[in-house]
Amino acid sequence: VVLISIVGTLITDDLVDNIGVPLHITTIIFGLALFVTFIVWYASEKTLSIHSIYTTKRELFYWAAILFTFALGTASGDLLAEGLGWGYAISGLIFAALIGVVTIAYYLFKLNAILSFWIAYILTRPLGASCGDLLTQPAENGGFGLDTSVISIIFLLTIIALVVYLTIRQKKAIAK
Repeated sequence: VVLISIVGTLITDDLVDNIGVPLHITTIIFGLALFVTFIVWYASEKTLSIHSIYTTKRELFYWAAILFTFALGTASGDLLAEGLGWGYAISGLIFAALIGVVTIAYYLFKLNAILSFWIAYILTRPLGASCGDLLTQPAENGGFGLDTSVISIIFLLTIIALVVYLTIRQKKAIAK
């Protein structure tokens, strides 16, 4: 997933920064590409559940969706923060609020679990990008100007700590 996230980000950044495709166009292109991927995947397999990915065909659909998710997330996050000038903090709050809306819709209004998963998953990329940019971009660009390497190490250690904690917690639950 890390590699595909890098590839998706690089595709968007290359289109915008080197080729000059506007952010709103890349957002539309990758949104449509993801939508078409889901339509073709569902038409072919009759499910979009990640719990039913046990064939090569479904795996290919999954990875295409993940690639377009990261490309779309980069484009849409940059569009809100930079293109529309809302900044990284406001953009991050918007994406976090949208994830909250999906969570409420799932628990209170019984929004379909698969749809809820994919919407939340799609929204995590621009949320993460907005937060990362807020932390690492220079102050003159609206960020805190923190060192990218330090932030990466902090996040890596946080992920490791959470994995260890959840593993220990699960073992204790199984033992009961």
